[in-house]
Amino acid sequence: MAGKIPSPFIDAVLARTDIVELIGARVPLRKAGKDYKACCPFHEERTPSFTVSGDKQFYHCFGCGVHGSAIGFLMNYERLGFVEAVTELARRAGLEMPTGERGDVRAGPDVRPILAAAAAYYEEALRHHPQAERAHAYLKGRGVTGQVAKRFRLGYAPPGWDGLIKALGQDYEPGLLARAGLVIARESGGGHYDRFRDRVMFPITDAQGRVIGFGGRVLGDGEPKYMNSPETPFFHKGHEIYGLPQALTAITSERRVLVVEGYMDVIALAQFGVENVVATLGTATTREHLERLFRYAPEIVFCFDGDRAGREAAWRALEQALPVLRDGRQVSFLFLPEGEDPDTLVRAEGAAAFGARLARATELAAFFFETLCARADLGRLDGRARLVELAKPLLSKLTRGALYELMIARLAELSALQTPQTKHLVPARDEAARPAGLPRGPVRGSTLVRQAVALLLQHPALIDTIDEPPPADRPGMEVFAALVEVLRASPGLTTGAILERFADSPYQPTLARLAMWEYPALLPDPAGAFQDTLAALARKARDRGARERYKYLINKGTLTPEEQAEIVAYRRAREDG
Repeated sequence: MAGKIPSPFIDAVLARTDIVELIGARVPLRKAGKDYKACCPFHEERTPSFTVSGDKQFYHCFGCGVHGSAIGFLMNYERLGFVEAVTELARRAGLEMPTGERGDVRAGPDVRPILAAAAAYYEEALRHHPQAERAHAYLKGRGVTGQVAKRFRLGYAPPGWDGLIKALGQDYEPGLLARAGLVIARESGGGHYDRFRDRVMFPITDAQGRVIGFGGRVLGDGEPKYMNSPETPFFHKGHEIYGLPQALTAITSERRVLVVEGYMDVIALAQFGVENVVATLGTATTREHLERLFRYAPEIVFCFDGDRAGREAAWRALEQALPVLRDGRQVSFLFLPEGEDPDTLVRAEGAAAFGARLARATELAAFFFETLCARADLGRLDGRARLVELAKPLLSKLTRGALYELMIARLAELSALQTPQTKHLVPARDEAARPAGLPRGPVRGSTLVRQAVALLLQHPALIDTIDEPPPADRPGMEVFAALVEVLRASPGLTTGAILERFADSPYQPTLARLAMWEYPALLPDPAGAFQDTLAALARKARDRGARERYKYLINKGTLTPEEQAEIVAYRRAREDG
């Protein structure tokens, strides 16, 4: 699959991705000189040995050897395939995946400034539009204070077909507004009209607080009751989480995140002091949601109604959670009384009572076996066998570890089977490959060759200083020649992008090792060191040529006067040198 994505597109994706921002959103980085450091997310360690370079757009762990570009990090950290990782980074960068044989990069404009302008328009309309009284009445009826409305940047989309178009039309063409999901083209071809009309508006932001989309709650009896922005290069409902920027501080301090189903649930709980709360965007919880949330806290609590529909939704969330659970991560379920939701319950009971319910949430293992046992008669032998058969495909999704062992033990207890026998009934999970370490031992080639490769790899702009590469007649120079070829064909690549180009090459281990090589001679003056290294390599190549010529002449036999003069000149040069 990797070969089907053109290299220029991968280069463009990496050029628009800041690896420090990408990894920093998942791993707590601290500045260390010009780079960043952290404890490695791929192996247990107490002393940070995981380094992220913003200049090189490359990460490397000196402990376990894991390394790579932004693509490689996503593949290893979130267990994505290559195409999935490129697709996710392309989405973040506002690039559309290429199609067709040419695989052209289709990079549209960044619509986030347009979305920010729209959010400001909706906020202003909520405060001052003459028809905003209905929105005020709705929010007041839901108990929303002005302070909370400001914190979540609530707004109002007035009735009418072109309010937003008129407000933003001087700065943005309708085509750009449509790309941002704010307006819709008329089927008749006669212009555009506002997507959101007569709705309370809930801006949806990324983790950095930048507006990427909207949710709108209709006022009155219109349909649909809630409407989200359409899918855009920056907005995917199965990925985004409502309320995350507002909740991040509480999530990280409490080490727990509460997931509810609606915008107003988030706002009501936050208003009553329950601030570590977020919501999905009207969609079922996805593995992508879970992986994102586990970056910020080790425990996720899902809040659902206690009726049948709520429990079915909880079971779907459990199925999504099993593959991403590993030791140290926890999932629980809070089931509310029928007819209640977090919004109404916290207003009726208060934050303390709601917190007490939260503390009694049902852990995943208990909900798992409670649900499966209800589907099997444990008073019968074939009923216990059915329990094992129901559990098998689900438990096989778990990563091997303490939780897996405990779940197997509980299954054995309930089914009256011995634990070892039960284990054999659960097929082994296809684990994602552990990131491969860098090869041990010296890099093939002389110190001069290593210097040349390392300098050009770590400072790709040096390609412009090469007039004629040294001859590829020494061990390791074939790597240098391949590197020169790539940089001349695609100038402007970062170290990380270069390594991605060589991902399937036999040269990749050597390049990965040299990408983080801190040989003292390379550090003070890279450009000067590079020129000195190339000159030394060229001189050695000339010396080897002269030596080979001398060996040939002395073994030739009869010599011409010119050849005799060559031998004399070579010997004098050796004596003088």
